[in-house]
Amino acid sequence: MTTIALSFFDIFKIGPGPSSSHTMAPMKAGHDFAREAARLSPGELERAEKIEVRLYGSLSATGEGHGTDAAVVAGLMGNPPETCSTDLIDRLHLQKNNAVDPINIGDKVFHMAVKEVIYDKIQHDFPFSNTLVIRLLDKDATTIFEKEYYSVGGGFLQWKGWTPPERGEPIYGFSSAVELGELMEKSGVAGHDVLMQNEMAITGASEKEIFSGLDVVLDAMEVSVDGGLDGEGLLPGPLKVRRNAAYLYRNGCTMGGSAGRFIALLSAYALAASEENAAGHRVVTAPTCGAAGVIPAVYCLMKRNLKIPHKNLRRGLMAAAVVAFLCKTNASIAGAEVGCQGEIGVATAMASAMITYAVQEDPVLAVHAAAIALEHQLGLTCDPVKGYVQIPCIQRNAVGAVKAYNAHILAVLEKPGYFDLRLDYVIEAMAETGRDMNRKYKETGLGGLAVCIPEC
Repeated sequence: MTTIALSFFDIFKIGPGPSSSHTMAPMKAGHDFAREAARLSPGELERAEKIEVRLYGSLSATGEGHGTDAAVVAGLMGNPPETCSTDLIDRLHLQKNNAVDPINIGDKVFHMAVKEVIYDKIQHDFPFSNTLVIRLLDKDATTIFEKEYYSVGGGFLQWKGWTPPERGEPIYGFSSAVELGELMEKSGVAGHDVLMQNEMAITGASEKEIFSGLDVVLDAMEVSVDGGLDGEGLLPGPLKVRRNAAYLYRNGCTMGGSAGRFIALLSAYALAASEENAAGHRVVTAPTCGAAGVIPAVYCLMKRNLKIPHKNLRRGLMAAAVVAFLCKTNASIAGAEVGCQGEIGVATAMASAMITYAVQEDPVLAVHAAAIALEHQLGLTCDPVKGYVQIPCIQRNAVGAVKAYNAHILAVLEKPGYFDLRLDYVIEAMAETGRDMNRKYKETGLGGLAVCIPEC
């Protein structure tokens, strides 16, 4: 098994929704293509007349609902996800038939409307389901420059000929939860210190820089929740889904009974961030945009309602990242690869580990909580109605947040040794289930709720 050398910030990325694999990564592809094409010779650029974008697989099947077309064009305009204006995305969607802004590649100016993005084959022979090909063509439609990109889940982008970037080696090498537990026990170093030392070794960043980056992530999560709690009206698209977080929050605050109020507030936080994602506003992949409501909800609950100290909140976020490391390395966090068990399922496991470690600072309990949470999300399909990250995705985030807290309670309060369920086993089961899952249930919009809800 491969030693994991992922960074916290590989998992937690800030950018516009509604999908890390269908929005963030394609935007990165457009941005990268524009930079690469700018390196062509003046003669080659002079011959170029048109940019062609083709989407394949799940990107083609549900790309319109995910805003993939607008995301690629925004990237070609020179916008990376971290700084792309949500106003630009809104304009691209509203003016789909027109070229909104120029695309500058070197000294050449191109104009491309969102409607010109081509939705190509759903079934194809590329190595990854989510594939897009961008070309620079001359007046005879002959290719001058081409690049083949793969969106591999969670906002990660690869391309034909891609090799992993050079990074430092982790001080504490592990590839499974069992190995991580063994090295922690052998070293006697606290779990969060092991993770921090690895992060510094892999990225070359200082502890202060890493803490600062984690704070930026946590702040962005809270902003997404607050933005959703302030939101009203309909979400974009033909489903006419109405924002509900603010309504649920107001009712939850006045609800009688502490248990019901607690669940209502947790659910409202999750709906809020998920509705911001569905609106195409800025969220944090955790581990994906489609699952961007679970961890922010649990985080806001921990901070606002449970009053957990900030240093523990940071440490909890680090524990959540490790669960994502294990799931991404040994299975997948892409709905197009393993269904929603790799998105909401993994987010639920991450959130459960986060709160358990923040409260207990016990890595064994945190991993156990993650295993319980993920176990009960196995087989979860990815079946967005009309390809929009709205039904069932928004409410699914709220249910995931509640499950995460439930798994935390089970792990902390159950009798020690009563039930030994290793996280590694559950991740292996998720990978196997994903391989066996019919393609129509993996973010294609061809099965499940995507076809069983009648047309309105």
